[in-house]
Amino acid sequence: MRIGILFGGRSRQREISFAGGRTVYDLLDKYYFEPVPIFIDSFGNFILLDWQYLYKGSIRDFYPPVSSVKKQGTQYQVYIESLQLNKEEINEAIASVGRKIVPEELKEMVDFVFLALHGPYGEDGTIQGILDFYDIPYSGSGILPSAIGINKALQKQLMLDMGIKVAYSENIDRTYWMKSSENRINFFEKVKNKFDLPVVIKSSTQGSSIGVSIFKEWNFDLFEEAVNKSFFITKIKLTEWENLQPEERKFFIQQVCDIYIGIGIPFILEGEIVYHPARLEQKLHEYLDEGHKSVTLFSLQTEPAVLIEEFIDGKEFSCIVVEGEHGEPIALPPTEIIKQSAIFDYRAKYLPGISRKITPIHLTEEKINEIISACENLYAKLHFDVYARIDGLINKEGVIYLNDPNTTSGMLPSSFFFHQAAEIGLSPSQFLTYIIHKSLQKRLSFSHKADHLNKLIAGLESNLLDKSSVHSHKMNVAVIFGGYSSERHISIESGRNVFEKISSSGKYSAIPVFLSRNNADEFEFYILPMSLLLKDNADDIKEKAAHYKIEPVINYIIHKANYITKKFASSKYQFYPVKISFDELADMTDFAFIGLHGRPGEDGQLQKLLEERIIPYNGSGIDSSQITINKYLTNEILKENGFEIPQHFLVEKNKWEVNPYSLIEDIENNIPYPFIAKPSDDGCSSAVKMIKSRDELLVFMDAMFREVEDLPPIMRQNLDLKSNEEFPQKDYFVVEELIGPNDAIHFLEITCGMITSFDENGSVKYEIFEPSEALAQKGILSLEEKFLAGEGQNITPARFSSNKDNNKSISDRVRNVLEKAAKVLNIEGYSRIDAFVRIFSDNIVEVVFIEVNSLPGLTPATVIFHQAAINGYKPFEFLNHIIHYGIEKSKKREFIRQN
Repeated sequence: MRIGILFGGRSRQREISFAGGRTVYDLLDKYYFEPVPIFIDSFGNFILLDWQYLYKGSIRDFYPPVSSVKKQGTQYQVYIESLQLNKEEINEAIASVGRKIVPEELKEMVDFVFLALHGPYGEDGTIQGILDFYDIPYSGSGILPSAIGINKALQKQLMLDMGIKVAYSENIDRTYWMKSSENRINFFEKVKNKFDLPVVIKSSTQGSSIGVSIFKEWNFDLFEEAVNKSFFITKIKLTEWENLQPEERKFFIQQVCDIYIGIGIPFILEGEIVYHPARLEQKLHEYLDEGHKSVTLFSLQTEPAVLIEEFIDGKEFSCIVVEGEHGEPIALPPTEIIKQSAIFDYRAKYLPGISRKITPIHLTEEKINEIISACENLYAKLHFDVYARIDGLINKEGVIYLNDPNTTSGMLPSSFFFHQAAEIGLSPSQFLTYIIHKSLQKRLSFSHKADHLNKLIAGLESNLLDKSSVHSHKMNVAVIFGGYSSERHISIESGRNVFEKISSSGKYSAIPVFLSRNNADEFEFYILPMSLLLKDNADDIKEKAAHYKIEPVINYIIHKANYITKKFASSKYQFYPVKISFDELADMTDFAFIGLHGRPGEDGQLQKLLEERIIPYNGSGIDSSQITINKYLTNEILKENGFEIPQHFLVEKNKWEVNPYSLIEDIENNIPYPFIAKPSDDGCSSAVKMIKSRDELLVFMDAMFREVEDLPPIMRQNLDLKSNEEFPQKDYFVVEELIGPNDAIHFLEITCGMITSFDENGSVKYEIFEPSEALAQKGILSLEEKFLAGEGQNITPARFSSNKDNNKSISDRVRNVLEKAAKVLNIEGYSRIDAFVRIFSDNIVEVVFIEVNSLPGLTPATVIFHQAAINGYKPFEFLNHIIHYGIEKSKKREFIRQN
């Protein structure tokens, strides 16, 4: 069955939709389905997307294409609407990434549409209406429930009329709010008289916590600012803008224009529609020169209304509700959200390890059942179809408040959508199959043309029976992930992504293995059930793996959903984690795929154990891993072999304990401020800081060399760490000079992946991918820019020159330098090297190495997948190549050992 996946779209949630669409594309069971990626751009164009663009980190990394952006300058990363292209130019941009199609063509291209769209134009019934018009079946709810699900104000009123407990709220429509300051003051007084502090202020049609704030004091100016934020209006104080440094101004503008945390561009500024951040920067300079104190921006993508809600102090939860055999609602186990701030914001929702999800919510069985009944009741009363996500709160008195029922859900690998389905025994692929099957049944119940839908349902059910009877031997691949470094949460996402991609291929039988350690500092291994694999916090997995039990309420839901799991789940599903020894792991696996980052995993420890038991594995060998884990040692070896590296200095705790100020003077005598300080054996941007003064260096050293594992609050404050941002405890770290252009005409930071194979003579052959240009908003790539959907900017191939031939020549020279370095370090399997490149007027090219990653991140949108795609490798093909090389390497090593 051809499944058209619709993703992207026109809303502010387009990046989450893009990431969710990629997840569906990857996880659809290829035995039943052929995925067809259909990207909707911000103008509403339907684009049959070339598959390689699915693996970009952000829409803006490929659309608009570089050829379109060049005409506007590349100082700011923008969506295509900022370029003001004419129709012909838009069509050229579309043709560079795929083929433009019209909705009526869909009927000939796909049998079914899976909707991964979010927000207005995706969840509100508009796209559902188009598909209904063309008789194309689709996933989830139809027009009416979608229109209800998008409108928070309407939901509130309907729920009140139905006698459902909701937080007290007041609405303010945009026309009234904008009409006069008197109206705004009157509304403020009304709210002040009816609400206790704090109150929640939020947009009426947004998701992903966009446009939400907590208002905590009765101050009209602050209230006006908060409501304006939810209407996507903001005031810029030019006196504050004037005091910013040039780079700070650029970052400020990028934040204002951002569709998540800012008001989103385009917007109206003093009567002019501003489409591009560069134009905003120009206008601010002009208004500053004219003596203006402030300016106000009004986003064109605004809201019809804003809600003021009472703040419910209690536990927050989310619950997926699905339909059973006869359309009856079945609530899956509700998940409690443990967050670090009052708002479960975009970063907390989608960045691994930031928040915690506890399933089922930690309450009495009676209270959980009460939540389940309330969610099922609301689902039925709002006439939702197939599935929905219902959020809510339970206060300290045990009163349940439901809010924000959604007709769709985020579809990232660890989203509630998949996470809760796993609790009853469904893998993500199986859950998607169920959603498609149930959606076909639901469309059939409303359709006037039943024949085609009946054929699709019959075909899918026949395939379900056929697959259940197929038995074949597959190679067992143990995917090992987790660990206990500061990179452990990213390792979970890498390991899960590898597991899911090789599992859905049909070639391998994947075993998810979580690595932890006990009190004696020894490795512990657990085979995880899907319910634990889909958690995105390594500490939660460790705790659950050691003390796992199935709560009575989950057993009840498993029984209630028996029709679903019997038909769509595997009969071999393992609900409990299984602790195993390393020898037991060795006996059950044919290949170990190490998805760990940092220590252990990248340092040769695990590689040594695997070689002793003749188990092939991915990546570099013991000696090379022991070198590349150490950034200081790696760069010392590269320097000895004639490669350019930053001037660096190893800062050791034992010297600090003897005389910290003598050590500081040694650092200052070698490397001038500002410089970079970072751990020598951790990655993922962990604890990487720009140090501008001796005071900042002292703060960094005190934190790095602290005696207690937990970071004291005063140190967190001094280091300016974000919520849940970790800072490792080490015995040494590295300081490096801040690399700059040094009179180069062009200067950029790159990251470059590679894979290896054996030639006909058995020698290692390197395939160096096209480097990506990495753009950091604040000079240092953050965790968010590397791993948060829609954040960061990686341009692949890197822009070494505006001249096509010269760009290729420089790229070839850069890749040649990287290949030589890889050979010196004896890198094998695959790797990623980060470096700076300086290009001088006489066409001299300098490559300055930053670090080498022997087991780079393999999260769904990581840059190495972008680069592999250019060389024709789909993600599974890339992973398959890595596995094949590891097997061949193991055979060669064993042959040498025996002879």
